[in-house]
Amino acid sequence: MPMVCLTDYEDYAREHLPKATWDYYAAGADECCTRDDNLLAYKRIRLRPRMLRNVSVTDTRTTILGSEVSCPVGIAPTAFHCLAWPEGELSTARASEAMKICYITSTYSTCSVEEIAAAAPNGLRWFQLYVYRNRKLSEQLIQRVEKLGFKALVLTVDVPYPGKRREDIRNNFKLPPHLKVKNLDSSFEESNSPEEYGVPVQTLDPSISWKDIHWLQSVTHLPIVIKGILTKEDAELAVEHGVQGIIVSNHGGRQLDGAPATIDALSEIVDTVQGRIEVYLDGGIRTGCDVLKALALGAKCVFIGRPVVWGLSYKGEEGVRDILQILNDEFRLSMALSGCRDVTEVNSSLIQMSRL
Repeated sequence: MPMVCLTDYEDYAREHLPKATWDYYAAGADECCTRDDNLLAYKRIRLRPRMLRNVSVTDTRTTILGSEVSCPVGIAPTAFHCLAWPEGELSTARASEAMKICYITSTYSTCSVEEIAAAAPNGLRWFQLYVYRNRKLSEQLIQRVEKLGFKALVLTVDVPYPGKRREDIRNNFKLPPHLKVKNLDSSFEESNSPEEYGVPVQTLDPSISWKDIHWLQSVTHLPIVIKGILTKEDAELAVEHGVQGIIVSNHGGRQLDGAPATIDALSEIVDTVQGRIEVYLDGGIRTGCDVLKALALGAKCVFIGRPVVWGLSYKGEEGVRDILQILNDEFRLSMALSGCRDVTEVNSSLIQMSRL
């Protein structure tokens, strides 16, 4: 049977991945209300398509932090890609390079940043960073990715502590012995910290605050994007602290259950930022129409997480390319059917809110 949409790949991954691995990727925090609402929120949004607009030629290209991408869809930072496919993040990097989009590499990748850069030397890569109790560890990671040509740092700010994911606890989920978090492997050899999934978690610093943005700016020349903002108050603080972008994110519903769906949080953040910095979004994107809705509400680009590992589980690099091509094709079609010839014509006039 042909694979025609992202949920086809989801069904394949659910059927073929080991249960504990599927549960890890699928997990949300607590009762999974926020995880599920990330999807449902898009169904509450209706479009106002315009007709007779001559959409014989359409263009999905855009820019993020000055770099051109083929469409406003990128790959969000997700951990442990080698659980889904033997070459893991190497396949992800190659697919993103081939499709000319941005790949945000996770600190918790099962391939090293050096291996990822070598696999796709011409790809647009950003690096997702946590702040550790030992600041030198963070600084060492920053120095490595700067040398490798990564173009931005994405600071995850919504994990002072890991959320409670019930199925992972029930499964006693850990990385299998043959896999490691290679970016941190040598750094944690002497650590006696309790582990989550085989990664020491007490190395994460729960005292992180806005002053750490200034510290980060003092140790890197790379632009800084903050991932995990959900309120206008924090969006304003992000602008005041001189970051270059915000990813509206609730960590795929894996942290605070009861936080808003990201698409519901987007508008107040866009209204607050007023174009002073770029605003992106992750969480719940499953169709090209979802991409269109996010852009119409002010996102510059969206990032996908779980669908990437579904694609990996199907056919590695080819599966990820398939996922990205489907989203690009669907976005182009939704854009044209709404009367938009390029992304600059996608705006809030397309949106009609509706309650189901």
